[in-house]
Amino acid sequence: MFNVFTAVSSEAGSILDALKSLWQSTGLVGIATGDFWLKIVMLFVAGLLLYLAIVKQFEPNLLLAMSFGIFVINIPGAYEILFPIQNLEHIIAGHEEEIAVLTQKLAELTAGGGAVADITAISSNIASLQAKVVELSAKIPNTAPGLFDFIYYGVDWVIFPPIIFLGIGAMTDFGPLIANPKSLLLGAAAQFGIFITFFGALFLGFTGPQAASIAIIGGADGPTAIYVTSKLAKDLLPAIAIAAYSYMALVPVIQPPIMKLLTSKKERMIVMEQLRTVSKTEKILFPVIVTGVVGIILPSSIPLLSMLMLGNLMKESGVVPRLAETAKNELINIVTIFLGLIVGAKAYGPIFLSWNVLKILLLGVIAFSFGTAGGVLLGKLMCVLTKGKINPLIGAAGVSAVPMAARVAQDVGRKENPNNYLLMHAMGPNVAGVIGSAVAAGVLLAMFGTY
Repeated sequence: MFNVFTAVSSEAGSILDALKSLWQSTGLVGIATGDFWLKIVMLFVAGLLLYLAIVKQFEPNLLLAMSFGIFVINIPGAYEILFPIQNLEHIIAGHEEEIAVLTQKLAELTAGGGAVADITAISSNIASLQAKVVELSAKIPNTAPGLFDFIYYGVDWVIFPPIIFLGIGAMTDFGPLIANPKSLLLGAAAQFGIFITFFGALFLGFTGPQAASIAIIGGADGPTAIYVTSKLAKDLLPAIAIAAYSYMALVPVIQPPIMKLLTSKKERMIVMEQLRTVSKTEKILFPVIVTGVVGIILPSSIPLLSMLMLGNLMKESGVVPRLAETAKNELINIVTIFLGLIVGAKAYGPIFLSWNVLKILLLGVIAFSFGTAGGVLLGKLMCVLTKGKINPLIGAAGVSAVPMAARVAQDVGRKENPNNYLLMHAMGPNVAGVIGSAVAAGVLLAMFGTY
């Protein structure tokens, strides 16, 4: 009888332990933690971005996956499952920060002749935290990566951005740029925001590599922003990627007021002459020549630029139609899904939300605005020099948001003059901006990092 009672008690204890383990594995346990409100904030952000992607259709191809990634990772308990290794690293970093604070306090107490009891208590806390760091560090090699740990390798190893550039190249027609080479100047002028923002970031206390990563937002090119940041300032990647893609999605909102502010109604009504026809030979030679010339001058730009031009060469040569179709459809679509999802998943509230993020969002607006202004102002100058043959609005398309920025230039021009067709003229600066952002990325990498 006693043995039966013992067995039943043991079984009941095992069931209770199992139920306790089940409870501790739920996200409900995390509701009681102090950083839960940070996750709530990010869940609201995810909801807002989902609304913009689905209802307003702002850059939905990327924004939908990105906003869902933000939503998923901020569900209590999800981070530990999806990013188990990074979760351990996050906990270790928190303990190390706490150790640093306590060590400083201990030094002050020791130097000031503090109470022995206080010194002993702090020393004990430091030793306990150091033991936890050692314990958690030993777990990392034996911890199986989570789903998002694997997907993040595409960003960490800088695989996704060049593949996206391959697809962009396969979708891009450089004909308008070849027909009007002056468009290159407009694309270059639109990178002005990058360098203005760089100095602004330094002023706000960011390091040189961090400032370079933030500044690249002004290129309005998400893959380039991710590429540069993954090389120079990985800790800022979520904020910079979200800022870059969010502002790209908001091109129709941000650009028109700046364009109207800097141009007169008469300038916006200018109708430009039809572009000349570009031969197939020119289109085939263009990617080869650009890659060779820019690659020699700035080798650090080759990873992005070469993939962009390879995609374009596949398209224009006409000899590999299946490969060109794959690059601009299936391949870029697959990578876009994973890139959007994992960028969003890095916006984990307790890590993501900080004053630095707010600074980055502010600097991102400045970068984008100055980039737009730079292109429009050079467009105005070219308008004067050509005696009214160039509509300054096409300068705003010099940012790298293809083809949205070109469409915005078209829409603003059509509102002033229904007979105005600026789209093809704006595509010249627009694709020049893609090249310009890759070159700007190469400059920043050559200055502040390795490639």
